[in-house]
Amino acid sequence: MTHRVRFAPSPTGYLHVGSARTALFNWLHARSTGGTFVLRIEDTDAERNRPELTSALLAELEWLGLDWDEGPYYQSERRDRHRAVVEDLLARDLAYLCDADNHEVGGTTLSDGLAVRFRMPEGRIVAFDDIVRGEVSFDTSDLEDFVIWRSNGSPMFLLANAVDDADMDITHAIRGEDLLSGVPKVLLLLDAIGAPHPTYAHLPLLVNESRQKLSKRRDDVAMGDFRDRGYLPEAMVNYLALLGWGPPDDVEVRPIGEIVDLFRIEDVNKAAAFFDLRKLEHVNATHLRGLAKPDFVERVGPWLADAPWSPERFDEGIFDRMVDLVQEKLRTLGDVVRFVDFLFLDDPVDDPDSWQKVMVDGPLAAEMLEGAARALADCPWEAEAVKGAVFEVGEGLGLKLGKAQAPVRVAVTGRTVGPPLFETMAECMERSEVLRRIEVARARLGSGTAADST
Repeated sequence: MTHRVRFAPSPTGYLHVGSARTALFNWLHARSTGGTFVLRIEDTDAERNRPELTSALLAELEWLGLDWDEGPYYQSERRDRHRAVVEDLLARDLAYLCDADNHEVGGTTLSDGLAVRFRMPEGRIVAFDDIVRGEVSFDTSDLEDFVIWRSNGSPMFLLANAVDDADMDITHAIRGEDLLSGVPKVLLLLDAIGAPHPTYAHLPLLVNESRQKLSKRRDDVAMGDFRDRGYLPEAMVNYLALLGWGPPDDVEVRPIGEIVDLFRIEDVNKAAAFFDLRKLEHVNATHLRGLAKPDFVERVGPWLADAPWSPERFDEGIFDRMVDLVQEKLRTLGDVVRFVDFLFLDDPVDDPDSWQKVMVDGPLAAEMLEGAARALADCPWEAEAVKGAVFEVGEGLGLKLGKAQAPVRVAVTGRTVGPPLFETMAECMERSEVLRRIEVARARLGSGTAADST
């Protein structure tokens, strides 16, 4: 049997990381079993669906590399089929018309202003085996008659979902745990239309660090935001794959091809999965370090094009040398600007926190800069010699290298954190520019200006 799975989003908002994880697990199951991945857009809610959201959703899936084999099918284009099913259920007394007060109305003809409810059978146990959660059962006595057709003439989600899964021969419904409660209603609908049941796999909830379900209002969950900040698509799918599943060899950071080879939907854990931004950064940084230099340069291009320096100040040769110094330190592609901006600006950025920490609250900043200015004026302009000169000044003041280099770093780059300082100064900056920046910092210290820290 060829496995057929589907990702069926509703275009009423941006692609949530939870929806992206659902799409990925369906895609992984299809690719790992030689199956078919179907994309279906569930756009029956005309009041909330917007074409631009559909376009954005498709673009996000393409960015993640989740290519589909069939579709996209649009549920709104199948309304005649949905209507025919509802009319058949009415004719067989498996459903009934109801008014705005939820009172049953006689007749079997669909009419404007009247909804349709499915008639819940009494005293039945609806049970199914879920790949992730095991055996699940519901008593129909606990379920109410449910709407399958709106009074405005459109199908409800459960009806359209059941009919489309049946018509598209979906064999496995892999989706979020939050949809579990709707399964008995879908199974009853499938029985009513004489369709087979798919195999279900309900993926665990994604939670934040407080173990609360991820929320669009509270948490960082928009896939487009991660893309815009410079996360790599291959890192994103790598990390999303770890949310409820883990490779048998415990090697978590790896190419998607290896994940496809190892993935089994039966290995998904039902425990809630923590969406850990720090771990995502780690996975992304690891993938960044693995990029070939030409690939890295191409990928950071959009961030360089939108950088704060004027285009004529940018020097490709200097940036090419800086790649070797900064690629291993970046967490995202977007970090690249703050690691190199001081090289292409007239003056380093003014970071008040860095100035306060090092120049105001740190030890012997003025003395360190005075000594560094003298030592760097005539030492050989190469990384080891520059490092040695700064270290010797610091040693004379009783400072270890970390404390000794801090004032020089802030004077030259504007920040306490950045690329390797001595290699950057010797290989990417002129001695005269380094000395000028140190003198500007010394003058600022002498005037008592502490980065507007009042």
